[in-house]
Amino acid sequence: MSRPRSAATVYTAMRSAWLLLLACLAPLSPGAIIAAEAPRYDLVIRGGTVVDGSGSPGFRADVAVRDGKIARVGDLAGVKAARVIDASGLVVAPGFVDVHTHADDLADKPLAENFLRMGVTTIVAGNCGSSPVDVGASLAKLRQGGASVNFGTLLGQGSVRQEVMGGERRAPTAAEMEKMKGLVAKAMADGALGLSTGLQYVPGSYAEPKEIVELARVACRAGGLYASHMRNEGTEIEAALAETLAVGEEAGCPVQVSHLKIDSPNRWGVSGKALAMIDAARARGVDVAADQYAYTAAGSSLSIRFPDWALEGTDEEVRRRFADDATWRRIEAGLRELLAARGFSDLSFATVAAYEPDPSLQGLTMKQVAEKLRGDGSAASQFETARRMMLEGGAGMVYHLMSEEDVERVMRHPRVAVASDSSVLPFGEGRPHPRGYGNNARVLGHYVRDKKVIGLEEAVRKMTSLPAAHFKLAGRGLVREGNAADLVLFDPAKVADPSTFEKPHAYAAGFPYVIVNGVPVIDAGRHTGAKPGQVLRR
Repeated sequence: MSRPRSAATVYTAMRSAWLLLLACLAPLSPGAIIAAEAPRYDLVIRGGTVVDGSGSPGFRADVAVRDGKIARVGDLAGVKAARVIDASGLVVAPGFVDVHTHADDLADKPLAENFLRMGVTTIVAGNCGSSPVDVGASLAKLRQGGASVNFGTLLGQGSVRQEVMGGERRAPTAAEMEKMKGLVAKAMADGALGLSTGLQYVPGSYAEPKEIVELARVACRAGGLYASHMRNEGTEIEAALAETLAVGEEAGCPVQVSHLKIDSPNRWGVSGKALAMIDAARARGVDVAADQYAYTAAGSSLSIRFPDWALEGTDEEVRRRFADDATWRRIEAGLRELLAARGFSDLSFATVAAYEPDPSLQGLTMKQVAEKLRGDGSAASQFETARRMMLEGGAGMVYHLMSEEDVERVMRHPRVAVASDSSVLPFGEGRPHPRGYGNNARVLGHYVRDKKVIGLEEAVRKMTSLPAAHFKLAGRGLVREGNAADLVLFDPAKVADPSTFEKPHAYAAGFPYVIVNGVPVIDAGRHTGAKPGQVLRR
């Protein structure tokens, strides 16, 4: 039978046990103990200059990401993460938000590499009056397959009119009007961000302002906005802008003026008047903003150059008009009149971007095309060449018709965002407008760094918080704790847009990292194939 131990004996035994435990732990360094713990963050971006999207001066800070959100901004020295990116010498900004794109087929081209490589993490499609009418089905397809960028869409008024009325050039009946309003209401319920018009394109151009107001009112009551490619962007821009602003006022909704420009040489310089009209509208309570791309050339279809009466109806009806010699003479007269009103005498300002029947014409001006096909580069020969191309299905074009002074004046305005007006570009196909590869990079490199038209912080604001706030994209556009971790890291000294009109297929330079919802998609300059993009609603 053992004897009971004294208190002193028990104390001594316990002390020995603790000393033995401490001796066993002594070889482990504090760092080794911490390393065994789970990382606090998924990603930490260290040592960059944060330009947060608000327009405020950049500041030195680290950014931590957890569960797809920005978890912390500040000094994170010693904090552990599953991954650390060294951002020394780089700007850390919110992912760019491009609210004027034609990437309606993103579900079929989900990597969106031309956008990502110039820092764009969120795109809005459905612009210029064209979109899928069944927005719900379109978004469901995208959700199922995923995409590398975030995506939102407007509903196109032209597409709605085509669905209900075909290509007819007339006012809708009461029943047709109700059907169109029903389609708008359904699209808004399914997640559309608002209504867009393309009033230089048929059949949208056939709509009178009253019709547009009725449809816009449905979208706006559901919390959307009204975005318009206006009826005229040069010769009659004052009237067109007044119509756009009036639609917003009457419908009671925010207004987005799409790709604001002056596209007529004989009206160059009037951008100041257009901007003053926007300021006056804001002063009387209209919530209006605009967007622009940073080039002096536009991109559109060949058909936009012709009088819209010639484009009424089905494709076959249009083809018959162009094929009939007597009708063609009327069309050609209308074409000449429209060109003269802009200050042009022929189509030599137009370059073929995409033409399926003969890809060898891509990259040639219409004068060069006429010389190649007809041996004659005169205006009459150019018009006959355009006629032939329309009979064979039309073409995509690049139009050199704007001035550098107007581009810079529009860029300086605080309510004008940066947007590309581009689709998802398959690398190497056709001769697309270089804006689809280089728009954001061109602003940051050419206009900020080289020409100093605007400052870096202001440029980033125009690419981030300005468009995100106007389109009500909650949690995007600012480097703020709790916001989505959409981030772009770029080198302000090296950012560049090597894409040119002659050789457009070149990705932007100077963007080594682009992060979408916390996932690196451009990682050390390489597209990872990840598809963390989300479908965005109002």
